[in-house]
Amino acid sequence: MAQCRFPRHSVLALALSTAVCGLAGAAAAQEEPSEGTGEGGETIITAHGFSDLGDMKYGPDFDHLDYVNPDAPKGGEMSVWARGTFDSMNPYSRRGRAHSFASLPYERLMTSTADDPYASYCLLCETIEYPESQEWVIFNLRPEATFSDGTPLTAEDVAYTFRLFLEQGLPSFSSAVKRLIPEVEVLDEHRVKFHFNPDVPRKGLISQAGAAIVMQKDWFEETGARLDESRLTQSPGSGPYVVDEVEVNRRITVERNPDYWGADLPIMQGRANFDTMRVEFFADSNAALEGFKAGAYTFRQETSSLTWATQYDFPAIENGTIVKEELRDGTLPAATGIVFNTRREKFQDPRVREALALMYNFTWTNETLQYGLFEQRSSFWQDSDLAASGPPEGLELEYLEDVSDLIEPSILTTPAVTPHESGDRQLDRGNLRKATRLMQEAGWEIGDGGMWRKDGQTLQVEFLANNPALSRVFTPYIDNLQRLGVDARYNRVDDAQYTDRTRDGDFDIIYDYYLNGLEEGLGLSQRYGCEDATDSVFNPAGFCNEAVDKLIDEVIESDSVEEMQAAVRAIDRIMRHERFIVPVYYNDSYWVAYYDMYEHPDPLPPYALGETDFWWHDAEKAEELRASGAL
Repeated sequence: MAQCRFPRHSVLALALSTAVCGLAGAAAAQEEPSEGTGEGGETIITAHGFSDLGDMKYGPDFDHLDYVNPDAPKGGEMSVWARGTFDSMNPYSRRGRAHSFASLPYERLMTSTADDPYASYCLLCETIEYPESQEWVIFNLRPEATFSDGTPLTAEDVAYTFRLFLEQGLPSFSSAVKRLIPEVEVLDEHRVKFHFNPDVPRKGLISQAGAAIVMQKDWFEETGARLDESRLTQSPGSGPYVVDEVEVNRRITVERNPDYWGADLPIMQGRANFDTMRVEFFADSNAALEGFKAGAYTFRQETSSLTWATQYDFPAIENGTIVKEELRDGTLPAATGIVFNTRREKFQDPRVREALALMYNFTWTNETLQYGLFEQRSSFWQDSDLAASGPPEGLELEYLEDVSDLIEPSILTTPAVTPHESGDRQLDRGNLRKATRLMQEAGWEIGDGGMWRKDGQTLQVEFLANNPALSRVFTPYIDNLQRLGVDARYNRVDDAQYTDRTRDGDFDIIYDYYLNGLEEGLGLSQRYGCEDATDSVFNPAGFCNEAVDKLIDEVIESDSVEEMQAAVRAIDRIMRHERFIVPVYYNDSYWVAYYDMYEHPDPLPPYALGETDFWWHDAEKAEELRASGAL
């Protein structure tokens, strides 16, 4: 359903990512959760949602989300495009290549909203119960919840799915979650209890458990299917959409389930508005744009500045058939950049990483190749209260002083590292000289042919990619590296090979990202912690730093938004100093084009575009387009 980018990212939410995002109740007078007493005399809290930091925006007596149109009509089709291929409808396996539409049938116990970054709200559950100590949480499931085949969704399904992911899920998921949640207990048909490890911090565990999806136990037992296999068949889900048509490498179509159990929930008002949704696959963006012009699909989000600046001047836009629009994007920009695989010996010296980073020229790239449409990213939490700036002070400085024996002393007194400045020529000679000095300091020497050598080996780096659009960015950067004396090469492979190599850590340099959030907690350890650095699919660089590990504990144990933000800023400051990723560009707007038969809330919520979630279809406008021959 939705392709939203929410600011909350947890171990479970990342590993079990689904498109059912942003489901919650609407604004109401905030009510306190009810309390009772457990067997041991401890206070038991019963609530419709949970937040580790502050109050939830939405109370239990809601009608609809603030940002949806509760009267949005149902009907029509939303069609989008995807680059490349797919050969699986199982998104939870390392084998095969699946598209995000493959996760549409499945729902979570709890979910986030597009306007409340710190809370989780019940979806499959009706309420949750937990003690003040947060040693466990009970999910009271909605008795009306069913799978798409009409069978009830029960606590047995919850427990079975959780154990299935531990046994057959991605290693980076199972190894992390086993440490947090050692046991899931079925209490009765509609009550399931998650027990937490008493030796780990409590913060974030309830939200972690609530992010679990639920699949049908009977289907797996009857079919013998495994979670770790590539397959085109799917178990029934409980979500508003079911898969209708799958044509490998061509298209996936889903349709709204007319018997969806949650259609009347306040949490679903103004959502899941399209009768069908479809994704068409194209070899590259240029072919996809031509397909868009011809009406092969009807909604396009543009990511190429070249295309946005030069190719959206065709007749359908000029005559109003297609709307071209820039919409404000309030989400936290992904920490995108050129990632060094620090698992490899040649990239373990930060001076080498800094030298190579100096050869990337953002100014020239943006002005010459990207029409000046982007801003340069500096922080891992860009444009937020979690981004470090200036010299450290206050609580942030206190956190850094606690790990002062593990970090470069200058971090305590100097402004946060920002990307280097470059001139308006492709090769900045000042940066070339700085890079040369850094390479020499790292023990490299210029050998035959002007190439850097150390221990008898030249410095060889391979840029691995599967997206042809990256060639425009990589090629001039590689040219600059070769001028520095690095044996840099570009290798573009097919999607399947790229997926296998990146998941196995078999690369030197890739273009990738870290997906961070406005509320940070346990998920930080999967992205930046040492324990999972070797295997985590969420840590492409394999980054590991002992000081960051200690500060992650401070984030997890924080009791307020201010403490969490200060600890994250300290982490941000250290990681920027480590230079394991060359920050590139980001965009604070959505660039979208669509046939003029769709409507969206105005304004959009701060943390989602929501085209496949809370936009809707205007039947009269669609009929006019068909009558004119545009569709």
